[in-house]
Amino acid sequence: QVQVVESGGGLVQAGGSLRLSCAASTTFFARINDMGWYRRAPGKDRELVAAITSGGSANYTDSVRGRFTISRDNARNTVDLQMNSLKPEDTAVYYCRVTTIFDVPYWGKGTLVTVSS
Repeated sequence: QVQVVESGGGLVQAGGSLRLSCAASTTFFARINDMGWYRRAPGKDRELVAAITSGGSANYTDSVRGRFTISRDNARNTVDLQMNSLKPEDTAVYYCRVTTIFDVPYWGKGTLVTVSS
């Protein structure tokens, strides 16, 4: 019912910036509620990076607050993650997650972000 596709990963030097984008294609009966970004670093569990409600309320994990900004376009069902002042410890596969109004989650396949020191 919902397809989630990420884009925008890549290789960047420490201190640089990247912008991740995610698009969710859905039907009327699978309208999107919350949208968010998670990441899994090598050897670590997947963690929440940032999330945003349909009303625009955002929350961030402590390690990215002040450096990353999440935004969404409800009309297009897209969510972006602007990542500034990147650090090597931000290296991870980043996943987009969306939940429908029935609280069903859908995940993208992930996009790799590599930050070199």
